[in-house]
Amino acid sequence: QVQLVESGGGLVQAGGSLRLSCATSGRTASNYAMGWFRQAPGKEREFVAALHWSGVSTYYADSVKGRFTISRDYAKNTLYLQMNSLKPEDTAVYYCAARSGGSTSYKTAEYGYWGQGTQVTVSS
Repeated sequence: QVQLVESGGGLVQAGGSLRLSCATSGRTASNYAMGWFRQAPGKEREFVAALHWSGVSTYYADSVKGRFTISRDYAKNTLYLQMNSLKPEDTAVYYCAARSGGSTSYKTAEYGYWGQGTQVTVSS
């Protein structure tokens, strides 16, 4: 079992920045690939970013490429999502997720563990 707890969401003006954190725990959590997803009201959950279990490779949705950065601190068992140049369309509940097997994926169904989510609201 892998447990995930997100934090760091909040209200920010357009153009601002936020850093989301996801505390991970459980057996062999470090061997899992990690991802960030988001879900806006009335929309399906969508992929944001993913990180290979080794931390070597990353993968981003086109809508956030160049603005968001996913990273991981293995010593602190924490996943991060640094979000810069935020836009109103980034408003959503953000979820971190873990995927066994270690390789990255943009597919929601391939992630077996999810956090409870943290709200990010970007005002115009």
